Amino acid sequence: MNWRYAVSRFGLAGLFFSVVGLGTSAHAQSAVIYGSLGNFDISNDTGEVCHGFEIELEGLSSQDVVTTFSTQRYGAAQIVPYATGVRVRWESPYNAATQQFAQRTLPHTVPWFPGQCYQWNAGTYQDSGCEHFGTNITRNATHVRSRWLCEDSSNPGTLVPRDPPTSVPMPTYYMAPPARPESPPELVAEVEAPEPAEAPERYGDAQWMRVFETELPREVALGELMADNPAVVPMNLAQLESEYEIVQDEPASSGDGNRRRRRHQKAVAPTTRSVIRRIEMYAYTGAYDAVTHEALCADGLCNAPSAGEVGALLSVQMSAANVQPDAVLLTKPTNGKINSTDRLLACGSKCEQSYTAGQVVTLTAEPDSGSTLTGWTGACNGTALSCTVTVNGQIKVGATFSVKSGGGKGGK
Repeated sequence: MNWRYAVSRFGLAGLFFSVVGLGTSAHAQSAVIYGSLGNFDISNDTGEVCHGFEIELEGLSSQDVVTTFSTQRYGAAQIVPYATGVRVRWESPYNAATQQFAQRTLPHTVPWFPGQCYQWNAGTYQDSGCEHFGTNITRNATHVRSRWLCEDSSNPGTLVPRDPPTSVPMPTYYMAPPARPESPPELVAEVEAPEPAEAPERYGDAQWMRVFETELPREVALGELMADNPAVVPMNLAQLESEYEIVQDEPASSGDGNRRRRRHQKAVAPTTRSVIRRIEMYAYTGAYDAVTHEALCADGLCNAPSAGEVGALLSVQMSAANVQPDAVLLTKPTNGKINSTDRLLACGSKCEQSYTAGQVVTLTAEPDSGSTLTGWTGACNGTALSCTVTVNGQIKVGATFSVKSGGGKGGK
């Protein structure tokens, strides 16, 4: 499923997987988000041996969860509806006769390295103290939290979620209008502070967040979002989107919201089909205010960590949004050009352009001197010099030209 709406840059509360359309012009550009995928590595920092994990997705139904990641010791997840959402639960079977769980995740005590949490790395996985979980959903949840499932000491064989919630960042996605009507729309990723405050008047525990970003010209699948897959997941410094940012739940009465929520956005190019981010969360080990629990960084603003303020890696989220831009994509021809009457395409040189869904675009074929149009390909056909297309998703068009018999090849 997908949702397509025309919205302004403001008033985005309650907007789930909607897509931008119109800003100040009837021809502002648009795109569709087809799904949000999140696969993450998470360490067991509860101090206990745990036997499962759950993600609580507020505001969603079972139908909104397309797939879950199952290649780990707990196997396929259960989708458990509750009054206002669904829980995605991975849990170990329990043998009542032996009073033992079949599977367990130890507390994380060993140095972290890529691939440590993956079942196919048999030499390190069993006692790694971390796991890999993930979901593919079709809408944004209104609130997300994730917790380890550990045995209830007063009720053996029963698993209960351990608070506080884990430090896994769970980004939500929406589209924002372009800065200029002819520019591509922008995909926005918002990350809420994952650990809530212990009391309304206090700040929550702080973490440092580091983000890498890349785009691909194809959709990605959940199983591709792995820390040992650099062909898909961005992880080198050339792909760094933001260096360490402080993330911390804030009291409504005194916080300004800048720590509670971090926002990253980037234009969706006409050829882009997926935007992938790797979001790393590190422990904040600096000072806290004794009364409010606000992080007090050495630089006074928490713009960057100082020595001794970055602790252990806590989680790594590999997140992706599969998108469908509304655009016209031209195949660059030889012996001629393809232009649009709105002058946004001149192929030759500019062969891709974002548009609004439903917009009508007229294309013209311009043969070089001594050449003639053989015919259109893709969304156009025939041999007339002009062709009209209605934009809905990526519209691909080409044209072939041939050199006239006895004619010279043009120099364009």
